[in-house]
Amino acid sequence: MSGACTIELAGPADVAALPAVELRAASLFAGLGVADAVLAEATPLRTLAAAQAEGRLWIARSAAGEPVGFALVERVDGAPHLSEMDVLPDYGGRGVGRALLEAVCRQAAAAGHRALTLTTFRDVPWNAPFYARAGFRELAPAELGPGLAAILRGEAERGLDPAKRVAMRRPLALAHTAAERGQEEGRA
Repeated sequence: MSGACTIELAGPADVAALPAVELRAASLFAGLGVADAVLAEATPLRTLAAAQAEGRLWIARSAAGEPVGFALVERVDGAPHLSEMDVLPDYGGRGVGRALLEAVCRQAAAAGHRALTLTTFRDVPWNAPFYARAGFRELAPAELGPGLAAILRGEAERGLDPAKRVAMRRPLALAHTAAERGQEEGRA
């Protein structure tokens, strides 16, 4: 799957290592027109700790047990929103990001959500094109809820070029309980 990595919900002891993962992953954007101040930003520990306590933070763990990637989910416009996903550059191209993404999607579907949203760079190969291959589609401005629109405005205020940013949504197959599956099979 992901080169001997496992994907799981983060534990309290994992939180402190995640800003370093985020900053190392951000180094891949150097030279792509991303402001240095943005490259130096890391999700605050209190945000990560709250997400961990609420079951909204997944990690990719190396065979040695170290966090090598993570995915952070927030609630935006009443639905799950992938607000951050990072993988250490040394683990790029091994399926780690895809495995994190699929874990998030499975959990969101199991919780009854119909879609997952995110914002990302339109033309960076490991951003919007990656998500498009994973079933996300770009949202038109008229499709943005107030929360997603506010996220894009906030990104622009932080120095991210709005012409290079995109909001995307992936529909989720809803998970069914065993009883629901049995009822559906009985109707067929």
